[in-house]
Amino acid sequence: MTPSADPASHEQAKPAFILTLSCEDRVGIVAAVSSHLAAIGGFILDSQQYADLEAGRFFLRIEFRAEGVSFPQSVDDLRSGFAPIAQDYAMDWELLPADHRPRLLIAVSRGSHCLNDLLHRWQTGNLPVEIVGVVSNHEGLRDLTEWHGVPYHYLPVDPDRRGEQEARMLRVFEESRADTLVLARYMQVLSSDLAGTLAGRCINIHHSFLPSFKGARPYGKAHERGVKLIGATAHFVTGDLDEGPIIEQDIERVDHRATEQDLVRIGRDIEARVLARAVRWTAERRVFLNGIRTVVFR
Repeated sequence: MTPSADPASHEQAKPAFILTLSCEDRVGIVAAVSSHLAAIGGFILDSQQYADLEAGRFFLRIEFRAEGVSFPQSVDDLRSGFAPIAQDYAMDWELLPADHRPRLLIAVSRGSHCLNDLLHRWQTGNLPVEIVGVVSNHEGLRDLTEWHGVPYHYLPVDPDRRGEQEARMLRVFEESRADTLVLARYMQVLSSDLAGTLAGRCINIHHSFLPSFKGARPYGKAHERGVKLIGATAHFVTGDLDEGPIIEQDIERVDHRATEQDLVRIGRDIEARVLARAVRWTAERRVFLNGIRTVVFR
Protein backbone atom coordinates (compact mmCIF):
# COMPACT_ATOMS: atom_id res chain seq x y z
CA MET A 1 0.00 0.00 0.00
CA THR A 2 1.42 3.40 -0.97
CA PRO A 3 1.49 6.19 1.66
CA SER A 4 -1.21 8.12 -0.21
CA ALA A 5 -3.50 5.08 -0.07
CA ASP A 6 -3.07 4.58 3.66
CA PRO A 7 -6.31 5.73 5.36
CA ALA A 8 -4.45 6.69 8.56
CA SER A 9 -2.00 8.82 6.57
CA HIS A 10 -4.91 10.48 4.77
CA GLU A 11 -6.60 11.36 8.06
CA GLN A 12 -3.42 12.87 9.49
CA ALA A 13 -2.97 15.04 6.38
CA LYS A 14 -6.22 16.92 6.97
CA PRO A 15 -5.58 20.31 8.58
CA ALA A 16 -6.92 20.77 12.11
CA PHE A 17 -7.80 23.92 14.03
CA ILE A 18 -8.64 25.00 17.57
CA LEU A 19 -11.39 27.49 18.34
CA THR A 20 -11.52 28.98 21.84
CA LEU A 21 -14.09 31.46 23.08
CA SER A 22 -15.70 32.98 26.12
CA CYS A 23 -18.75 35.21 26.37
CA GLU A 24 -21.80 36.02 28.42
CA ASP A 25 -23.72 32.79 28.92
CA ARG A 26 -26.99 32.48 27.00
CA VAL A 27 -29.04 29.93 25.09
CA GLY A 28 -27.84 28.88 21.64
CA ILE A 29 -24.08 29.34 21.77
CA VAL A 30 -23.14 25.70 21.22
CA ALA A 31 -25.83 25.29 18.57
CA ALA A 32 -24.57 28.33 16.66
CA VAL A 33 -20.94 27.18 16.73
CA SER A 34 -21.58 23.54 15.89
CA SER A 35 -24.09 24.41 13.13
CA HIS A 36 -21.56 26.75 11.56
CA LEU A 37 -18.84 24.09 11.62
CA ALA A 38 -21.19 21.55 10.09
CA ALA A 39 -22.15 23.99 7.34
CA ILE A 40 -18.53 24.57 6.29
CA GLY A 41 -17.51 20.91 6.51
CA GLY A 42 -15.77 21.00 9.86
CA PHE A 43 -15.45 17.65 11.64
CA ILE A 44 -15.30 18.08 15.44
CA LEU A 45 -12.49 16.08 17.05
CA ASP A 46 -12.80 17.31 20.63
CA SER A 47 -15.12 19.70 22.41
CA GLN A 48 -15.11 20.96 26.00
CA GLN A 49 -17.36 23.58 27.52
CA TYR A 50 -18.09 25.14 30.89
CA ALA A 51 -20.79 27.49 32.12
CA ASP A 52 -19.80 29.52 35.17
CA LEU A 53 -23.24 30.07 36.65
CA GLU A 54 -21.94 32.42 39.34
CA ALA A 55 -20.18 34.73 36.88
CA GLY A 56 -22.62 34.19 34.02
CA ARG A 57 -19.78 33.36 31.63
CA PHE A 58 -19.49 30.56 29.09
CA PHE A 59 -16.23 28.96 27.92
CA LEU A 60 -15.69 26.66 24.93
CA ARG A 61 -12.75 24.91 23.30
CA ILE A 62 -13.33 22.96 20.08
CA GLU A 63 -10.75 21.15 17.98
CA PHE A 64 -11.91 20.35 14.45
CA ARG A 65 -10.49 19.37 11.09
CA ALA A 66 -11.25 19.98 7.44
CA GLU A 67 -13.78 17.55 5.99
CA GLY A 68 -15.30 18.01 2.54
CA VAL A 69 -14.88 20.34 -0.41
CA SER A 70 -16.75 23.25 1.16
CA PHE A 71 -14.16 23.77 3.89
CA PRO A 72 -12.44 27.21 3.70
CA GLN A 73 -9.04 27.32 2.09
CA SER A 74 -7.21 29.33 4.75
CA VAL A 75 -7.33 30.17 8.44
CA ASP A 76 -8.13 33.77 7.50
CA ASP A 77 -11.19 32.55 5.60
CA LEU A 78 -12.17 30.47 8.63
CA ARG A 79 -11.92 33.52 10.87
CA SER A 80 -13.89 35.69 8.46
CA GLY A 81 -16.65 33.11 8.29
CA PHE A 82 -16.91 32.81 12.05
CA ALA A 83 -16.68 36.53 12.82
CA PRO A 84 -20.44 37.26 12.45
CA ILE A 85 -21.27 34.58 15.06
CA ALA A 86 -18.62 35.95 17.40
CA GLN A 87 -20.07 39.43 16.98
CA ASP A 88 -23.64 38.25 17.64
CA TYR A 89 -22.60 36.75 20.98
CA ALA A 90 -19.93 39.37 21.87
CA MET A 91 -17.29 36.64 22.13
CA ASP A 92 -13.67 36.91 23.13
CA TRP A 93 -12.31 34.32 20.72
CA GLU A 94 -9.31 32.92 18.94
CA LEU A 95 -9.00 30.49 16.03
CA LEU A 96 -5.60 28.98 15.26
CA PRO A 97 -4.14 25.97 13.43
CA ALA A 98 -3.84 23.05 15.86
CA ASP A 99 -0.10 22.83 15.16
CA HIS A 100 0.50 26.48 16.10
CA ARG A 101 3.45 26.70 18.51
CA PRO A 102 3.47 29.74 20.82
CA ARG A 103 6.81 31.49 21.28
CA LEU A 104 8.22 31.41 24.83
CA LEU A 105 10.77 33.65 26.49
CA ILE A 106 12.00 32.12 29.76
CA ALA A 107 13.32 34.15 32.70
CA VAL A 108 15.54 32.43 35.27
CA SER A 109 17.94 33.29 38.09
CA ARG A 110 20.28 30.65 39.58
CA GLY A 111 18.02 27.60 39.96
CA SER A 112 18.24 25.38 36.90
CA HIS A 113 15.60 22.69 37.55
CA CYS A 114 12.62 24.33 35.84
CA LEU A 115 14.65 25.74 32.95
CA ASN A 116 16.38 22.42 32.33
CA ASP A 117 13.05 20.58 32.37
CA LEU A 118 11.41 22.97 29.89
CA LEU A 119 14.40 22.90 27.55
CA HIS A 120 14.53 19.11 27.61
CA ARG A 121 10.79 18.71 26.96
CA TRP A 122 10.99 21.22 24.11
CA GLN A 123 14.11 19.70 22.58
CA THR A 124 12.59 16.21 22.61
CA GLY A 125 9.34 17.35 21.03
CA ASN A 126 7.25 16.93 24.16
CA LEU A 127 6.32 20.57 24.64
CA PRO A 128 4.33 22.25 21.83
CA VAL A 129 6.12 25.61 21.98
CA GLU A 130 9.04 27.43 20.43
CA ILE A 131 11.56 28.64 23.01
CA VAL A 132 13.01 31.83 21.56
CA GLY A 133 15.32 32.90 24.36
CA VAL A 134 16.30 32.90 28.02
CA VAL A 135 16.83 36.05 30.09
CA SER A 136 18.61 36.01 33.42
CA ASN A 137 20.03 38.31 36.05
CA HIS A 138 22.95 35.87 36.43
CA GLU A 139 25.42 34.29 33.98
CA GLY A 140 25.42 30.78 35.48
CA LEU A 141 22.93 29.11 33.12
CA ARG A 142 24.37 30.40 29.86
CA ASP A 143 26.14 27.12 28.97
CA LEU A 144 23.02 25.03 29.58
CA THR A 145 20.88 27.38 27.50
CA GLU A 146 23.27 27.75 24.59
CA TRP A 147 23.91 23.99 24.51
CA HIS A 148 20.26 23.73 23.49
CA GLY A 149 20.81 26.33 20.79
CA VAL A 150 18.77 29.02 22.55
CA PRO A 151 19.90 32.68 22.81
CA TYR A 152 20.87 33.79 26.33
CA HIS A 153 20.39 37.38 27.45
CA TYR A 154 22.25 38.48 30.58
CA LEU A 155 20.32 41.32 32.21
CA PRO A 156 21.92 42.15 35.58
CA VAL A 157 19.80 43.94 38.17
CA ASP A 158 20.93 47.21 39.74
CA PRO A 159 18.63 47.83 42.74
CA ASP A 160 18.60 51.53 41.93
CA ARG A 161 17.81 51.02 38.23
CA ARG A 162 15.31 48.17 38.11
CA GLY A 163 13.14 50.01 35.62
CA GLU A 164 15.93 50.00 33.06
CA GLN A 165 16.47 46.25 33.45
CA GLU A 166 12.74 45.56 33.03
CA ALA A 167 12.65 47.79 29.94
CA ARG A 168 15.46 45.71 28.44
CA MET A 169 13.60 42.51 29.29
CA LEU A 170 10.44 43.80 27.64
CA ARG A 171 12.46 44.81 24.60
CA VAL A 172 13.86 41.26 24.31
CA PHE A 173 10.30 39.92 24.67
CA GLU A 174 9.02 42.14 21.87
CA GLU A 175 12.01 41.75 19.54
CA SER A 176 11.88 37.94 19.81
CA ARG A 177 8.12 38.11 19.06
CA ALA A 178 7.41 36.07 22.19
CA ASP A 179 3.83 35.25 23.13
CA THR A 180 4.49 34.31 26.75
CA LEU A 181 7.08 35.08 29.42
CA VAL A 182 7.70 32.12 31.72
CA LEU A 183 9.31 32.83 35.09
CA ALA A 184 11.16 29.58 35.69
CA ARG A 185 12.30 30.37 39.26
CA TYR A 186 13.17 33.95 38.36
CA MET A 187 13.87 35.42 41.76
CA GLN A 188 13.05 39.04 41.00
CA VAL A 189 9.67 40.64 41.61
CA LEU A 190 8.20 42.17 38.47
CA SER A 191 6.91 45.70 38.81
CA SER A 192 3.17 46.33 38.61
CA ASP A 193 3.75 48.13 35.31
CA LEU A 194 5.46 45.16 33.67
CA ALA A 195 2.96 42.71 35.16
CA GLY A 196 0.17 44.83 33.71
CA THR A 197 1.82 45.02 30.29
CA LEU A 198 2.14 41.21 30.22
CA ALA A 199 -1.26 40.47 31.80
CA GLY A 200 -2.37 36.99 30.75
CA ARG A 201 0.98 36.43 29.04
CA CYS A 202 3.28 35.78 32.01
CA ILE A 203 3.40 32.52 34.00
CA ASN A 204 5.17 32.04 37.33
CA ILE A 205 5.98 29.02 39.51
CA HIS A 206 6.48 29.04 43.26
CA HIS A 207 6.56 26.56 46.12
CA SER A 208 3.43 25.93 48.17
CA PHE A 209 4.71 27.37 51.46
CA LEU A 210 3.49 30.90 50.80
CA PRO A 211 2.52 32.83 52.81
CA SER A 212 3.65 30.71 55.78
CA PHE A 213 7.36 30.44 54.95
CA LYS A 214 8.56 33.50 53.05
CA GLY A 215 12.06 34.63 52.21
CA ALA A 216 15.27 32.60 52.32
CA ARG A 217 15.33 28.86 53.03
CA PRO A 218 11.58 28.17 52.81
CA TYR A 219 12.21 24.41 52.77
CA GLY A 220 14.40 24.72 55.85
CA LYS A 221 11.68 26.62 57.68
CA ALA A 222 9.10 24.07 56.56
CA HIS A 223 11.32 21.24 57.78
CA GLU A 224 11.68 22.92 61.17
CA ARG A 225 7.90 23.09 61.45
CA GLY A 226 7.49 19.45 60.43
CA VAL A 227 5.24 20.01 57.40
CA LYS A 228 3.54 16.92 55.97
CA LEU A 229 2.63 18.26 52.53
CA ILE A 230 4.79 20.15 50.05
CA GLY A 231 3.87 21.32 46.59
CA ALA A 232 3.97 24.01 43.95
CA THR A 233 1.66 26.48 42.20
CA ALA A 234 1.81 27.82 38.64
CA HIS A 235 -0.16 30.99 38.04
CA PHE A 236 -0.50 34.03 35.84
CA VAL A 237 1.47 37.02 37.11
CA THR A 238 -0.37 40.10 38.32
CA GLY A 239 0.63 43.17 40.30
CA ASP A 240 -0.28 41.27 43.49
CA LEU A 241 2.78 39.22 44.41
CA ASP A 242 2.21 35.45 43.93
CA GLU A 243 -1.56 35.91 43.93
CA GLY A 244 -2.44 35.72 40.23
CA PRO A 245 -5.01 33.32 38.72
CA ILE A 246 -3.91 29.72 39.40
CA ILE A 247 -3.31 27.43 36.42
CA GLU A 248 -2.03 24.24 38.10
CA GLN A 249 -0.96 22.89 41.50
CA ASP A 250 0.40 19.61 42.81
CA ILE A 251 1.56 18.18 46.14
CA GLU A 252 3.44 15.27 47.65
CA ARG A 253 3.15 13.89 51.17
CA VAL A 254 6.28 13.77 53.34
CA ASP A 255 6.90 12.65 56.90
CA HIS A 256 9.32 13.01 59.82
CA ARG A 257 12.07 11.08 58.01
CA ALA A 258 12.48 13.73 55.30
CA THR A 259 15.49 15.98 55.71
CA GLU A 260 15.65 19.56 54.51
CA GLN A 261 17.53 18.37 51.42
CA ASP A 262 14.84 15.75 50.79
CA LEU A 263 12.24 18.51 50.82
CA VAL A 264 14.31 20.62 48.44
CA ARG A 265 14.72 17.71 46.01
CA ILE A 266 11.05 16.74 46.09
CA GLY A 267 9.98 20.37 45.86
CA ARG A 268 12.10 21.01 42.79
CA ASP A 269 10.63 17.99 41.04
CA ILE A 270 7.10 19.20 41.77
CA GLU A 271 7.89 22.74 40.62
CA ALA A 272 9.29 21.49 37.31
CA ARG A 273 6.34 19.27 36.44
CA VAL A 274 3.70 21.78 37.56
CA LEU A 275 5.28 24.52 35.46
CA ALA A 276 5.55 22.17 32.47
CA ARG A 277 1.85 21.33 32.72
CA ALA A 278 0.90 25.00 32.93
CA VAL A 279 3.04 25.83 29.89
CA ARG A 280 1.66 22.90 27.89
CA TRP A 281 -1.98 23.61 28.70
CA THR A 282 -1.55 27.28 27.90
CA ALA A 283 0.17 26.42 24.60
CA GLU A 284 -2.69 24.09 23.70
CA ARG A 285 -5.21 26.88 24.41
CA ARG A 286 -6.76 24.99 27.31
CA VAL A 287 -6.47 27.84 29.83
CA PHE A 288 -9.00 30.67 30.06
CA LEU A 289 -8.86 33.64 32.39
CA ASN A 290 -12.04 33.97 34.43
CA GLY A 291 -11.63 37.01 36.65
CA ILE A 292 -9.22 36.09 39.45
CA ARG A 293 -9.54 32.39 38.56
CA THR A 294 -8.95 30.23 35.50
CA VAL A 295 -10.88 27.63 33.55
CA VAL A 296 -8.59 24.78 32.47
CA PHE A 297 -9.83 22.15 30.00
CA ARG A 298 -7.54 19.19 30.67
